[in-house]
Amino acid sequence: MRYLSTRGGLIGGQTSAPFSTVLLEGLASDGGLSMPESYPKAELDAWRSLSYPALCLEIVSRFVDDIPRDALKTIIDKTYTPDIFGSAEITPVRELEPGLSLLCVSNGPTLAFKDIALQLLGNLFEYVLAREGRIINILGATSGDTGSSAEYAMRGKRGIKVFMLSPHKRMSAFQQAQMYTLDDPNIFNLAIEGTFDCCQDIVKAVGGDAAFKKQYHLGAVNSINWARVMAQIVYYFKGYFAVTRKNGEPLDVAVPSGNFGNILAAHIAKQMGLPLRRLILATNENDVLDEFFKRGHYRPRSPEETHATSSPSMDISKASNFERFIFDCVGRDGAAMRELWAQLTGQGGFDLTAPKYQTSWQRVQASGFVSSRSTHADRLQTIRDVYHRYGVMIDPHTADGVKVGQEYRETGVPLLCVETALPAKFAATIEEALGKTPPRPDIYAGIEQRPQHYKVLPADADAVKAFMRERLI
Repeated sequence: MRYLSTRGGLIGGQTSAPFSTVLLEGLASDGGLSMPESYPKAELDAWRSLSYPALCLEIVSRFVDDIPRDALKTIIDKTYTPDIFGSAEITPVRELEPGLSLLCVSNGPTLAFKDIALQLLGNLFEYVLAREGRIINILGATSGDTGSSAEYAMRGKRGIKVFMLSPHKRMSAFQQAQMYTLDDPNIFNLAIEGTFDCCQDIVKAVGGDAAFKKQYHLGAVNSINWARVMAQIVYYFKGYFAVTRKNGEPLDVAVPSGNFGNILAAHIAKQMGLPLRRLILATNENDVLDEFFKRGHYRPRSPEETHATSSPSMDISKASNFERFIFDCVGRDGAAMRELWAQLTGQGGFDLTAPKYQTSWQRVQASGFVSSRSTHADRLQTIRDVYHRYGVMIDPHTADGVKVGQEYRETGVPLLCVETALPAKFAATIEEALGKTPPRPDIYAGIEQRPQHYKVLPADADAVKAFMRERLI
């Protein structure tokens, strides 16, 4: 398996690259994102009865051909254990009622679905860096969950330093404390005066500085790193096998979406042959993606237009993984991608319903994606409904997914809603909805009162580079 750039240019100086190169490279040399040359075909009958680690090995080994299978198995077995994820199931399914279930992917160390991919990513980094005698300095951006998941996965790992950007005062108190209370010498938290999109733009700007990237061995853990998406494909297969009785039965999945990586993994699983019927995308008040799937117009909002909401991890108006989906829809044409992204830069967006993109828009319409939005009032009501009807407490992001999923639910087709975080991370909203405090693991008791370590910086790539230089020389 080799990898291409969505912009049709180079990855690590090559027109196509092996997995370990894209793992360490992050953003491609031409500013695009790495994508596999093709999608492997699923073997549903052979995979249905496998444990989570065994299923992960079968899927991941089809995307990774430059790490020996035995070594890959050791990495995966080390990653997905009951001690780390709470049960041997790793991503258990909880039935709310016949035909409606939650895919529980938030039982890792930081109580968010990002742990599934980032725990594996940390172990893959450690293996490849040791094999090649290299170091890596990770620059990432987070709207709340990626940062803590990445830091908990990378803390104490040899040859790795992490510089994580987060939007100043735009995360929940718990999310902020999870990151900022870490005092490991290889972890640096930077609170950026702006939105998540500002943070993400800085990561791309610094990563696009080829000289800086080479001199300081820059890598990425954001969902621009292909390994993140690859790892998330696995739990859609696991969820399908848990909900259906036999292969070939249809399943709808509902996914709250901010940076588009989670639901992109579902799209790829479908391309591999998993019988997913509808991919139901839920946004919050930042509804750029809902607008696109309904009308074909993609227009990211400015920082000033981006709302701060009670599902803050989705307060994103420029979803980086969306580029990977559009790459598939334009027939993997690098020239078409460069043209669209030039329009995005110069005109602030593009319209895929324009006559010249008719075939691409038809591919979008045939992809199985549908969408809708959820508001703060919707979240509160959905949290109440799920708690009172089923005795289950869900977080506000999961509530967005359940609300929109219910809009598209049809008799005879099971609906699987992805639980993206545990309620403990968003206590204020849960208390507003239910009048009670959500439970949290003992390890996080009183975390908001612990000393915090972070640096506030302006939304400026040069300021971030200057901070990094001082700590990398």
